[in-house]
Amino acid sequence: MKITTTVLFILFLLPSLRAQDELEVKMGDSTYTIKKYFLCFLKTGPDRTHDSLTAAKIQEGHLKHLNKLASDGVISIAGPFASKDEFRGIIIFNTKTKEEAEQYESEDPAVKSGRLIMEIREWWSMKGARLN
Repeated sequence: MKITTTVLFILFLLPSLRAQDELEVKMGDSTYTIKKYFLCFLKTGPDRTHDSLTAAKIQEGHLKHLNKLASDGVISIAGPFASKDEFRGIIIFNTKTKEEAEQYESEDPAVKSGRLIMEIREWWSMKGARLN
């Protein structure tokens, strides 16, 4: 219940968060720190005409790029969607600005080749949150 209340409180504060990267929220005896991240939706790009060998090389470069960003601490998590619609995957960037996230993702071989396009949104989450 505390988590739900905290999330609702955060949504109420969002308009005032634009200029901040982190915010502490006190709820009773607990203090929560929320942090701004950048959520990147990877979508099917306009150029899917590559032959299978070229597509495989692009995918290999895409995965190498993501692994480098992860090892450098630039991204918190990334992965593909199971469905085969226009939404192909997500990346959560741990950068200061949207422009910085856009720059990193524009260097991705899959984006450069046109196989993927990106849509990046500002996203808030509790700092240190993790998947189980």
